[in-house]
Amino acid sequence: MSLPRPTTQPPQPWAFPSHERHQLDNGMTVLIYPVPGQYVTATRLVIPAPLRSEPVDREGVATLVSRTMDEGTERRSGDEMAEALERNGIGLGASAMEAGLMLDIDATGPQLEAGLDLLTECLTMPTFAEGEVGRHRRQRLVEIEHTLARPGSRAALEWARTHYAPQDRASRASGGRSESVAAITRDDCANFHRAQVNPSRATVVIAGDVEASEVLGSVQRTLATWAPPSPGEMPVDDASPYALAPERGRIVFVDRPGSVQTEMYLGTAGPSRRDPQGGAVSRALSYLIGGSPNARIDALLREDKGYTYGMRSTFRPRAFGGEVLVSGSVRGDVTAEALDLVHGVLESVAAEGFSADETQSAIDYIGKTAPARFATADVIADEAAMLAADGLGTDFVTTYLADLAEVTPDQLQQAWSPIAAQPWSVVLVGDAEAYAGAVTALGRGEVTVVSG
Repeated sequence: MSLPRPTTQPPQPWAFPSHERHQLDNGMTVLIYPVPGQYVTATRLVIPAPLRSEPVDREGVATLVSRTMDEGTERRSGDEMAEALERNGIGLGASAMEAGLMLDIDATGPQLEAGLDLLTECLTMPTFAEGEVGRHRRQRLVEIEHTLARPGSRAALEWARTHYAPQDRASRASGGRSESVAAITRDDCANFHRAQVNPSRATVVIAGDVEASEVLGSVQRTLATWAPPSPGEMPVDDASPYALAPERGRIVFVDRPGSVQTEMYLGTAGPSRRDPQGGAVSRALSYLIGGSPNARIDALLREDKGYTYGMRSTFRPRAFGGEVLVSGSVRGDVTAEALDLVHGVLESVAAEGFSADETQSAIDYIGKTAPARFATADVIADEAAMLAADGLGTDFVTTYLADLAEVTPDQLQQAWSPIAAQPWSVVLVGDAEAYAGAVTALGRGEVTVVSG
């Protein structure tokens, strides 16, 4: 006896989890996301302290500040702080982003307030001991060497230098250059902290299996005690757009003699999250051009040609504007042909667009996997914090997912055509002596060879 095939219903519209919003007297915004079943709470604190606020000759100081705030306070040494975190089962981390500092705590519900208390201590009374600053300075210098040694990160740094004007902070590494990092002292860290790290305009996101009223009480007893600066001490944001390099749109070949692969990194200006194309349309385009194994670029270069293990594209929104990037590595002997094929894909999308089936595949994948992507407390907190750093709320996610269902092939083509027509900066990292000539022969722009 055969059983009838079960019928399925289309999934219902999905919205980002709801939250409570509160404002503290010190200027900090509190966002609380109750997520039943998530017993490890995720806390993310975003502090507006943009990389543009770093002194040019001390770039990287924000990174060192983020790494040394927990390496000793007026109450505890670095070892004592580590012991307190471990004893309570609390994970604490921090990093410097383009828009500011991000600090995070992961703790079980009963230990959340203890974590917030230790976080407040690190924020309000770090000592920046010379020994700890020196250790992290040396570590950062080693990281820079490793970054320059890896083809992928070397290509990304060279692309930023090619695409953005040299006077703009966006043209240089977020963690600083060797010469600027080497000059950073503990006084530089203390001065940056005093000038930039304060609760005004900061946002704390807490997600997990929590009662909002209890969480707010814990925040009031900890982070709310962090005193705001006086109005005259408030830092002033530089809201000017990024300056693009006049000579962008050229090809830079970073020479790595004997390299058997070539790292490719192509990019141009893209939409910000506030751009009408910066939500559903950009996500669909990214998925279809190079966001999956069967996307246009990968289907051609990997599946058809066998030139690569994978090429990917992404739309990356930034504080001002955004970027459209394509990256991956290919066999060295097909460098020129692979580059020409990538350009061909980008141009064909502008000329021909996508089919209805392709468009629906992007809608289905992005839309139907959203509930799983945002199912855990840490991912919810991460997304909410990143959007808060950009001045947006998580209704942005709900909106673009709703808009996604209505995206058409014509919309995608109309959005992509002006992007494809812009100058594309290209960086290749590989054996320039062997392959730069063939790249030049493509006639796709000036080729400059630089030392690897």
